[in-house]
Amino acid sequence: MIVIFVDNIEDFAYFLHKRIMDEIFYEFRERKKDEDLGSKTETEVIFHFLSKVESSLILYETKLILSSQNEEQLINQAQEILNKVDNSIKFVRGKIREIFLSYSL
Repeated sequence: MIVIFVDNIEDFAYFLHKRIMDEIFYEFRERKKDEDLGSKTETEVIFHFLSKVESSLILYETKLILSSQNEEQLINQAQEILNKVDNSIKFVRGKIREIFLSYSL
């Protein structure tokens, strides 16, 4: 499997025509901004989709960083951005292993 990380969601949307399924998978990860005890916690939202070139699977990935929005607001904003490209896209909460399993079944 080849993994391609895309810097921002607009560029990520550019590659959507290569996907092999309508679902875009996402996961949330919390991270500390600094190492001290008073530091804020930020949330990363990782988006993934699979494509295929000949016999190789390609995983496209991007992330957004949240500090003040809730998860639902972020997913709704991302959905609006991607709807401009293709309104058949559906977000599914899941990790990479779930993406691979759903494709291989």
